[in-house]
Amino acid sequence: MASLTPAQIAIVKATAPVLKEHGTTITTVFYDNMIGENPSLNNQFSTTSKTTGRQPRALANAVLAYATYIDDLPKLSHAVARIAHKHVSLQVTPEQYDIVGRYLIQAIGQVLGDAATPDIVDAWTTAYGVLANVFIGVEGQMYKNNAADNWVGWRKFTISRKVPESSSVSSFYLVPSDGATPLPKYLPGQYVSLQLPVPSLGYLQSRQYSLSEAPKEKGEYYRISVKREDGEEAGIPGLISNMLHDQFKEGDEVELSHPQGEFSVDPNDKSKEGVPLVLISVGVGATPLMSILGASVPEEGGATTPVKRPISWIQASRSNEAKPFGKEIKRIVQQNENVTAHIFLRKLGPNDRSGEDYHFGDMRLDLSKLDGERDLHLGDSRTEYYICAPETFMVELRKVLVGLGVDKERVHLELFATGDVGDE
Repeated sequence: MASLTPAQIAIVKATAPVLKEHGTTITTVFYDNMIGENPSLNNQFSTTSKTTGRQPRALANAVLAYATYIDDLPKLSHAVARIAHKHVSLQVTPEQYDIVGRYLIQAIGQVLGDAATPDIVDAWTTAYGVLANVFIGVEGQMYKNNAADNWVGWRKFTISRKVPESSSVSSFYLVPSDGATPLPKYLPGQYVSLQLPVPSLGYLQSRQYSLSEAPKEKGEYYRISVKREDGEEAGIPGLISNMLHDQFKEGDEVELSHPQGEFSVDPNDKSKEGVPLVLISVGVGATPLMSILGASVPEEGGATTPVKRPISWIQASRSNEAKPFGKEIKRIVQQNENVTAHIFLRKLGPNDRSGEDYHFGDMRLDLSKLDGERDLHLGDSRTEYYICAPETFMVELRKVLVGLGVDKERVHLELFATGDVGDE
């Protein structure tokens, strides 16, 4: 494997300002060329993310980060882990890295023109090869782990139950169509990729959905909870979410890949005994945290023997009707004296009950309304915070927590989108 020379490292770092200026143009050209000439790759790339520009922007940011930290790669370890998990969930192969590399270097030359000197092209070709080998190695180990569970590739699942959780969220209980159980255990907070054929497009599309229930000892099914995406945030309706809500019923089949994801909690970790856990969500962001919460308390039929920790559940929803998992949260709080819940509703209805349906009404999530010691456990330097919400809001919440004295490394964010969370 070729390694980067000091001169090539210097060249790559020197191109960072150029990538910052032209990165999205380069990656847009890259995707157009690569998918245009290799249409089978439509099966692995989200058409919605490409249409909204999220995919090109995410790749541009990743390439810029690589150029910036090419001489200090440990700073990218979280991004590498997040992307590798996503790649494995989508069944990316080592051979596809060669295709990506070829079209990426081609796009750099196409956009930069004469500015893409032979030295720059050579440096970036080598740099890409180094990064590709890092990913291939990390992903190869993940595939080996999945093979130990006798699950590599896509596996057919049948919808056994479809249950409304709120006005816009429904849970899908998925059982393996071949009947082979127990299903592999997963860490609370992880997700599965779900793949469907889309007749209107003529190819497959995949989306990642958090497993929204704690792992079960019998491993008979997986549960995902899907919000019908109306397009208000992304500017385009959710393709797969609307298909699942409108067209798929109990008895229908979908395909899943093995659970993946770096946003997770090990509820059996004895070193976490007594360490406060704060779970903060907005809207459908409650799904991975619901799995974490359920696995962190003793549950009948659960696959975990959790250590006991003080837990704060902080949830914000548009309205009581839009709030998912209300009954589950109430039951867990009632059965576990170490769990407290704090519900924010942006709009109150005439029948909403203070202290029952919500604790803070007619407002967005506001950490300043909570008790810093009792609710946020700010006085304990071990406290861990897990947040799932829209990206800009998560970044703001992290800033607030850091401003309150929380180490940034103790704040974990889960992004329901392509790319990684900004490091502001």
